[in-house]
Amino acid sequence: MKRIKSYGDMNLLELDVMKEISSIGTSHAATALSKLLQKEIRISIPSVSILGYEETVERLGSIEELVAATLVRMKRDVNGLMLFIFKMDLANAVLEKLIGKTYESFEEMDEMDYSAMEEVGNIIICSYVNAFAQLAGVEIDLSVPSSTVNMLGGIITVPMAEYGYDTDKLMYINAEFIMDGRVLSDGLLMIPDIESLNHILEKLGVS
Repeated sequence: MKRIKSYGDMNLLELDVMKEISSIGTSHAATALSKLLQKEIRISIPSVSILGYEETVERLGSIEELVAATLVRMKRDVNGLMLFIFKMDLANAVLEKLIGKTYESFEEMDEMDYSAMEEVGNIIICSYVNAFAQLAGVEIDLSVPSSTVNMLGGIITVPMAEYGYDTDKLMYINAEFIMDGRVLSDGLLMIPDIESLNHILEKLGVS
């Protein structure tokens, strides 16, 4: 049985399967966000890329760009991290619908604003992971979410620091939320450890 040693070892078939699973996961996330905001949310067809640190930052924006992020840990059949990144346009779209506020910068926000974004990030992650787990035939427990506002480069160092011994790559899921004709910028990173990734691929029948 083939076992991969890093994300970079994944072949095109394995990436295609992860893309198909991610498509359904992001669709569930968009539906959950739509219900929360009581607004139609469409989702673009996601792509799944295996990227290094610098490539991930470049795809998401610039290293010094201030963003908000919600982080949730995965346990049980799959161990690792889920990271959802809010850029300013998505944060404002969410906050405007939930509490009637918009901002020029994350630095202007208060604790209530951060709490609202954390809850939205958690809903998106939970919806994605629950759909993913059901399709992959695995059981995943999720931790209580934590959130932060920091420069994008600093936020991406969190999973790299935790799993850098395991792999120098991350799994970046790029799917755009579309609301009122606007494409909203976000980033979803799924980072199972390598043992868990092998288990997922085995359960999906492509390992």
